[in-house]
Amino acid sequence: MKDKFLEKVYLNPIIAAVNDISMLDKALKSPCEVIFLLTGSIFNLQDIVEKVRLKDKNVYIHIDLLDGFSRDVTALRYICENVKPDGIITTKSNLIKHAKELNMFTIQRLFMLDSLSLQSGVKSIRVTRPDAVEILPGIMGKVIKFIHEETKKPIIAGGLIEDKEDVISSLKSGAVGISTSNAEIWYM
Repeated sequence: MKDKFLEKVYLNPIIAAVNDISMLDKALKSPCEVIFLLTGSIFNLQDIVEKVRLKDKNVYIHIDLLDGFSRDVTALRYICENVKPDGIITTKSNLIKHAKELNMFTIQRLFMLDSLSLQSGVKSIRVTRPDAVEILPGIMGKVIKFIHEETKKPIIAGGLIEDKEDVISSLKSGAVGISTSNAEIWYM
């Protein structure tokens, strides 16, 4: 699972973050190998995942942002067994733990607001041991480097990525991938 994610991200470090279903087709036509699904509902999730798979791309579902699912172990198990995404994204440490028990690829999303969130984020990563970490906003090179050095986990930079300079800066800081809903960046 982890190798499959890293293999795709190394092919193209730009990750299409789809936060509006109307952008899915554009993401599927883009050169991005990985899609972060930041939208969806109990009614369309399986169809979306199948559509992404038909394009030979990986899809990671942000479970916290789905409509019609509770944010609990039962929903997680249902998604794992029936929808079968390549993995999940969540801000919730308890869901990381349970997803790992289900042998799912896990990406822990962290919002870096201040030094306290930085310290608690590193502590959470060490405890939950996600497969990768997404840091928002993704334009904080020093924070990306620090978290990567402290945890030895692949880092994805997301949020406020506006141009090529942001992409290059985040990659130089140690991020393995860039998650963005900015469709222009998908084609870099």
